[in-house]
Amino acid sequence: MTKHRWRLLAAVAATLAIVVPLAWMWQASRMPDTYSVMDMGYVDYGGGPELGHGDGGHGGHGSGHDAGSASVPAVSVEELVEDTDRDADVEVDLVAAEEEIELASGRTVDGYTLNGTSPGPTIRVREGQLLEVRVRNESVDDGIALHWHGVDVPNAEDGVAGVTQDAVGVGEEHTYRWVADQAGTYWYHSHQVSHRQVVRGLYGALVVEPRKQDRAVTTATEEVLAVAHTYSGRRTLNGEEGDVAVPVDPGSTVRVRVVNTDNGPVRTWTGAPYRVLAIDATDVNEPTPVEDRYLTVTAGGRADLEVTVPADGRPVRVQVGSATALVLGPEGAEAPAVEEPEDELDLLSYGSPADLGFSPADADRSFDYHIGRRPGFLQGKPGLWWTINGHMWPDVPMFMVAEGDVVTMEIDNSSGDVHPMHLHGHHAVVLSRNGQRATGSPWWFDSLNVKDGERFEIAFVADNPGVWMDHCHNLQHARDGLVAHLMYAGVTTPFEVGGDARNEPE
Repeated sequence: MTKHRWRLLAAVAATLAIVVPLAWMWQASRMPDTYSVMDMGYVDYGGGPELGHGDGGHGGHGSGHDAGSASVPAVSVEELVEDTDRDADVEVDLVAAEEEIELASGRTVDGYTLNGTSPGPTIRVREGQLLEVRVRNESVDDGIALHWHGVDVPNAEDGVAGVTQDAVGVGEEHTYRWVADQAGTYWYHSHQVSHRQVVRGLYGALVVEPRKQDRAVTTATEEVLAVAHTYSGRRTLNGEEGDVAVPVDPGSTVRVRVVNTDNGPVRTWTGAPYRVLAIDATDVNEPTPVEDRYLTVTAGGRADLEVTVPADGRPVRVQVGSATALVLGPEGAEAPAVEEPEDELDLLSYGSPADLGFSPADADRSFDYHIGRRPGFLQGKPGLWWTINGHMWPDVPMFMVAEGDVVTMEIDNSSGDVHPMHLHGHHAVVLSRNGQRATGSPWWFDSLNVKDGERFEIAFVADNPGVWMDHCHNLQHARDGLVAHLMYAGVTTPFEVGGDARNEPE
C-alpha cells in the first residue's frame, strides 16, 4: 500500500474517531416528540432501600422508576387531591390572553395578561379556606398551566404541564382546588413554556392571610405588596416603574411583602430599621431590627419586611433593586435616595433557634445535587450546558423517596453562575452553608439562592406524595436542562411532555 493511501486511511480513521462519537452524543441527546418524565435519566435512592416492586417504605405505595407493582397498585397524580366534596370558600376566575400590556407608566410591551392585566389579579385567601381557581385560555397559542409557587399543594394541583396536567389550549378551561393551610406570601405563574410566558407577564401575587394575627411576630397595622418584575429590560414594582408611592399614616407599622418574579436575585433595603418577618411564607423566629444590611431575595423567593413610618411623617423608602422602590408615608411625600449597604444580612444567623419538628441527623435518604457545566449536546444542539451530578439532561437523577422519609440533600454549585433552586411541593430547611452550621432561626425556604462556589446542606420531610420538579428558577436555565424530579414510591403520572397538548413544562 502506498504512503498516500496510508495517509488517506489515517485521515479517514481520525475523522471517524471524531465524527462517530459526536454523532452518537447528538443522537443520545435527542428525546422523542412525546415522553414521560418518569422515563428520563436514572433512579437515585439516596443510600436508602430501593423502593420498587411493592416496597412502600414508610407506608408509601411501592414503586421503582416505573412505579407500582401487581401487589400494590400505583397511584396517579390525578388522584392526589383534597376535599373534593367541599364547597369552595373563595372562587376566582382568570382569563389568560396574549396581548399588548400597558404598564402604569404608559409604556406598552407585548406579552400575556390575566384578566387583562399584568401582573394578574392578586389572589387573597384566609388560612384554612378552600380556594377554587377557574382558568380559561382565551388566546395563548402555546397553552397554559398555572403553578402555585411555594404553596405545598396536593400534587394534582401543582400546575406543571406534562407532569401533573396537560396544558390548557385556546378555548379550554382548567380548575384548581386546594386548601390554604399555611399563611404567607406566594405567587402564581405559568409552568408551560415558562421561560417565555412568565418573563412576558403571565403571573400574579397570592397572599394567604393568617386566621388571626400573631402579635408575637408583628405589630404591623398596614401591608403592601412589592412584586418585582422586569418587562423588556425595565424593572417594575406592581407593574409600575421607578418610585411607587404608598400613602401610609405617620406612625404606622407596615408589612412589606416582597415577591421576586424575575430570573435573578434582587437586593432589598430600607431607609429605616426593618425586621425580616418571614422568608418564603415561613415566619422567622424572634426577628431583630436590621440596619445597614441588604437582604437578597432569590428568583422566585419572597420576603416579608416590617418597617415603621416615623411619627413626624418622614417617609420611608423600601428599595427593591437599584431602579425601583416603595415610598411609604403621607400622600405626596418624597423620600431621598438611600445608598445600598455594603453588607448582606446573613439568614444563617438571623433570629433565634427553634425546634424543626424532625431530626435531620436521622435521615432516611441523603442526596447530592451537584450543579456544573460542560460542552455537549442538548436536544441535538451543541453548546455549553448545565449538568446535575456530572450528567446532562435528559440523563438526570430521579430522586426517589417514600412517604415519611426524612431527607437531606447537599446542593453545590461549580457552574460559574448563580442558581435559584426551587423544589415543588415542599419547604426545606438550611442546615449549613459551606460547612458553617445554621445558628439563627430555622431558615425554611422553597427557593434558595446558590451562588457559584457555594455548598448548602438542606433537609425536609417527604410528606407530600407526588412527582415534583426540583429545578433552577432562572427559567432559561431550566429550559437549558437544569431540571430534576423528586418522585414518591408508588406514584405515577399519565401526562407526557409533548404530545397533542404540546406540553413544555420547563
